[in-house]
Amino acid sequence: MDITVVIPSLNRYHFLKRAVKSVLVQSYPPKEIIVVDDGSNDQTAQIQKDFPQLKYIYQENQGVSAARNVGIKNANYEWIAFLDSDDTFHSKKLEEQCLFHKNNPEILMSYTDEVWIRDDQKVKIPKKFQKIGKDVFMENLSYCNIAPSSVLIHKKIFNQVGYFDESLEVCEDYDLWLRVALDFEIALLPKKLITKYAGHDDQLSFKHWGMDRFRVVTLEKLLQITKQHQKIEIIKLEAQKKYNLLLEGAIKYDKIQSIQYYKEKIEQLNKRN
Repeated sequence: MDITVVIPSLNRYHFLKRAVKSVLVQSYPPKEIIVVDDGSNDQTAQIQKDFPQLKYIYQENQGVSAARNVGIKNANYEWIAFLDSDDTFHSKKLEEQCLFHKNNPEILMSYTDEVWIRDDQKVKIPKKFQKIGKDVFMENLSYCNIAPSSVLIHKKIFNQVGYFDESLEVCEDYDLWLRVALDFEIALLPKKLITKYAGHDDQLSFKHWGMDRFRVVTLEKLLQITKQHQKIEIIKLEAQKKYNLLLEGAIKYDKIQSIQYYKEKIEQLNKRN
């Protein structure tokens, strides 16, 4: 299996060096490493001198989805592994996933368990983020439980379901994994093969309030594209739940326009066959 590792980055030069090093020590090395610099104004461009074996692509700031998509489209190999620039692979990450896919050639996407580090301390993963892997669609419908850095995916999937949605500032992974799960089996390797770091100020999840505002966009999209009646009903229920929560928040903070908007959305869902 030939793998391209895609690493998007924005103003994280020191984290990025750590991420790249974790790829270079893989027991099963990738054929290609692509760093997509999403308009950094720090020392990120220096990475191509630090590690001349990688491919460096610069783009004006367009967001993490656009950066990942550029990496995918410039990849020379069929399998794509993502790595966020503030995360790291464990040394056997790619080896373990390659072995799994060689033994299960019909499965075109897998993800792994993870270790969480916050402010340099290992922390217990909250129960809702602990991996199960039995019904990936259901397990990711309320919130995203698949870390991009844990994913290994075949390009065939992008040809069928499309790429990361560049209109989403956050929850772009939630959006893509659910679209994939509609049509493809996604397998969990229940091994901790990546480390996710938290506590730094530039994490996207810390910059946006009300993440369900972005998730409902995905749920509306899924209702448009799926023909599976059972899943349609499940998606409607989840969308209604999220819109009700958003409505409660709008009422609490007296956001008149949002109150009307969410009421209309709930009414539309109730009328949908």
